[in-house]
Amino acid sequence: MHIVQCEQQRHAEAILAILNDAILNSTALYDYKARTMEDMAEWFETKAKGDFPVIGIENDSGELMGFGTYGTFRARPAYKYSVEHSVYVDARFRGQGLGKRLLQEVVSAARGQEFHVIVGGIDAANTVSIRLHEKLGFTHCGTIRQAGFKFGRWLDLVFYQLILDTPAKPVDG
Repeated sequence: MHIVQCEQQRHAEAILAILNDAILNSTALYDYKARTMEDMAEWFETKAKGDFPVIGIENDSGELMGFGTYGTFRARPAYKYSVEHSVYVDARFRGQGLGKRLLQEVVSAARGQEFHVIVGGIDAANTVSIRLHEKLGFTHCGTIRQAGFKFGRWLDLVFYQLILDTPAKPVDG
């Protein structure tokens, strides 16, 4: 296994498959409809414009096993040091510690880009993700009850955050 910086041409189809599995079969994403390759083009463009990494793990055959990324937390300027992250592992490769490795890489990248807070929105029933975040130092910072509705039921959304020691000299404006 090795860490890679995901590229649209090389990884968009694999990321699309991972995301669509999460959309159609879980509450990891509060979407109803599968995404398209056009959606992925826009997604990668947004990541590039924001200078947000898309970090992947490939196996020795070059197959993408999972990815992690982050993006704008909120569009207002004073949130410029906060990002919201996501980590997804292909269902075939879960249980191998890839989520932990990817989340560690995401945290490292955010620190390297001088962000201060990393936020994760997690479905409250996703105890595996919650435990992972807690193991890596994230703390629960809020719950929005019945924030989503999917698969015929209301979903609670919990927020976890990690406060980093960066930036060294934050500035207004």
